[in-house]
Amino acid sequence: MVEAPAMDQLSILEERLKTVTRVMTSKAPIAQTPKELVWTLNKAKLFRYVPVVPQKDRHRIPLLLIFALMNRPHILDLRPGHSFVEYLVGQGFDVYLLDWGVPGLEDKHLKFDDYTLEYMPRVVRKIKAVSGVEEVSMLGWCIGAILTTIYASLRPDDGLRNLILLTAPLDFSNREKLTFGRWTDERYFDVDKVLATFGNMPAEMIDYGAKALKPVENYIGNYLKLWDNLDNPKIVESWHAMNTWVTDNIPVAGGAFRQLIVDLYRHDRLMKGELMIRGERVDLSRMRANLLTVIAEGDHITPACQSESIVTKISSQDKQIYRVPGGHIGIMAGNAAHKRTWPHIEQWLAPRSK
Repeated sequence: MVEAPAMDQLSILEERLKTVTRVMTSKAPIAQTPKELVWTLNKAKLFRYVPVVPQKDRHRIPLLLIFALMNRPHILDLRPGHSFVEYLVGQGFDVYLLDWGVPGLEDKHLKFDDYTLEYMPRVVRKIKAVSGVEEVSMLGWCIGAILTTIYASLRPDDGLRNLILLTAPLDFSNREKLTFGRWTDERYFDVDKVLATFGNMPAEMIDYGAKALKPVENYIGNYLKLWDNLDNPKIVESWHAMNTWVTDNIPVAGGAFRQLIVDLYRHDRLMKGELMIRGERVDLSRMRANLLTVIAEGDHITPACQSESIVTKISSQDKQIYRVPGGHIGIMAGNAAHKRTWPHIEQWLAPRSK
């Protein structure tokens, strides 16, 4: 006969296993802040978040959020109470989000050229039309920071007033500190063969490459953290939401991925002033927008050295670097983001959005 305490232990174990099964086999509800679709082009969509602050109390200049190409932008609006988008809307910003969508095989030739000189100018025009304002602010995160930097340099007269860069991988000169340096080295990685085989860079390969940088933490530690906190509903739901986003990766258009590897990782052409976009040289000194670049001090994906030197290259008079403890994603989606990173961005952007 099983003793009562043992039965209690079995019941507890059964409930814990049910929780593990639920969060491992289901998707958490994320990206729930109300929004409206205002523009589309190919797979890309532009959303405007529904304002909650009266018109008279809102900041005048709209803000466009641009995330990376290999992940969905839902990390910016992870879950109610833990959403950067929700926070910004509550602070009276007119917030827009550009979702690049999922490229198909027919999109394998899309390049930075298309994103920065075809998509982004159209998006800016649409935001101006919807908002009735001739200036915009942009926030670019990770590869989104590369795209916004290129755009800001090529089109400095198109109304971009403020630019916020988050963990921006712009400077590839210090190869010894680039965590992805070995993965992208031509001796070990034949980018042309991969793209000839798949067309686009598969999401699974990108995901594995990122996780392999910290294999113990990503493949063991992450799940131990869940197991150790199964009795804490707040931590479980936070883990569930983050896992839903992390496991929903998308491929990168072949043309853009080749530029990332060859032009940036291998030849550092952006910082050298050698990057050509549709026949135009990307001259960083043409950038005049007010700049805030946010650096994650514990970032193993985009080390600080990749984000620091941009301030020495541009012509902007108003430029700042803000360093935050934490990692590539944690500085914006971690437990302390709403205390450190979000308020600093808001306090920097608000007086520049009048």
